[in-house]
This record gives sequence, structure tokens and C-alpha cells, in this order.
Amino acid sequence: MIKTSQLSKRVSTAESELEILRGIELEIKQGETAAIVGASGSGKSTLLGLLAGLDTPSAGAILLDGTNIVNLDEDQRATLRSQKVGFVFQSFQLLPALTALENVMLPLELAGIAHAREKSEEFLSRVGLDERLHHYPRTLSGGEQQRVAIARAFASQPVILFADEPTGNLDTATGANVIELLFGLNEEEGTTLVLVTHDNSLADRCQRKFTMTAGQLEEAL
Repeated sequence: MIKTSQLSKRVSTAESELEILRGIELEIKQGETAAIVGASGSGKSTLLGLLAGLDTPSAGAILLDGTNIVNLDEDQRATLRSQKVGFVFQSFQLLPALTALENVMLPLELAGIAHAREKSEEFLSRVGLDERLHHYPRTLSGGEQQRVAIARAFASQPVILFADEPTGNLDTATGANVIELLFGLNEEEGTTLVLVTHDNSLADRCQRKFTMTAGQLEEAL
């Protein structure tokens, strides 16, 4: 499902070249849940962005559901993401001028997915927001906004879901509810779940746990 080979990422600074990731070897099978943990600045969010095709590596290969996305141009990567990938971000990334329903519908409509409204209503109902469909983000709590983001991520029924600190802006109780939603939908839909987190309790819920240290990745046994 996801496989990398000798994946590296370097960026040039005014003084030198900074190596963010070094020779990452990673394989995650279909339907697995995997967590990537590590200190701030260790490279874990950079790795997540590369795996999702949001950025390009300096070297190496990334196989996403059998396709080496390193060989794709930006438009091709965007098409692949719309067909196979969902995202949940720490900052929710909801459009303030759209209602909860419209935020979920928009990516479905852009991808040409049929019955966008019906699917959006279904997934918002599944995350407990069937009475908040027409509310704007500013009128929703942080937990409700994250549930909208989760509904949006799952509504396209992606084969892979990436989550970057999905509970980072939430209180403990709300974060626990969001975790249950993520893993419940993952199990129901059979979606491969890869998340970056500082939350060890969240990471421990995953079948596999990887630690990023100074740009290198190791699996916890």
C-alpha cells in the first residue's frame, strides 16, 4: 500500500544544505494503522507530506498503492490524491465561507464523485453532526470542526488516510472522542491510516509505531 526506498529530503539554506530525511525505508500494508512519533523538528511531518504527494523528495522512491508518485508531475499527484487519499489536519483546514455540509461536499464535487450531497450528509451523520449541517465553522467548537474534517476525509472513501496531529488543538476529552471516530471509521471502511502525533496514547492505539529521530525512522518493536 505504502512503500519507500532510500527516501531523502534536503533543503538549501543560506549557509549550507540541510538534510531533513535520510534513507527512509518504510512499508505499510493495506488496512494497517501506523503512527509516526518524534520530537518537533525530527522530520515526521515532512515525511507525511512526502508520502501524501504534497511535496517531492530529493532522492528515493515512494510507492502509493502501487504507483511511484515520485515519477508524477504536480497535476498527476493531485489527481491521485483526489482518487485515493484523505487528510485530517491539526488546524482543521475548513473554508470559513462554507457550511459544514459544503466543506465536505466541495472536494467530492471537484473530484466528480456522484451523489456528493448524499455522501456528505451520510458521513456528517456518522460523526454525529447531522443537526449541524448548515452551520459555519465559526459557530462550531474545535471538536465539531475536527469532526467535519474527519467526515470530509472519509466521504471520498479513500484507500489511505493521513492525519497530522489530529488531536493537537483539542482538549483531552474532545481529543479522545476524535480518536474513537478515526479508528472506528478506519475499521468500518478498511482505510489505511497513517498519522503523525505527539500523543503516545494515540500512537499506542495503532498496530505499528515508528519513531523519527534526526531524520531517520525506526519501528518500535
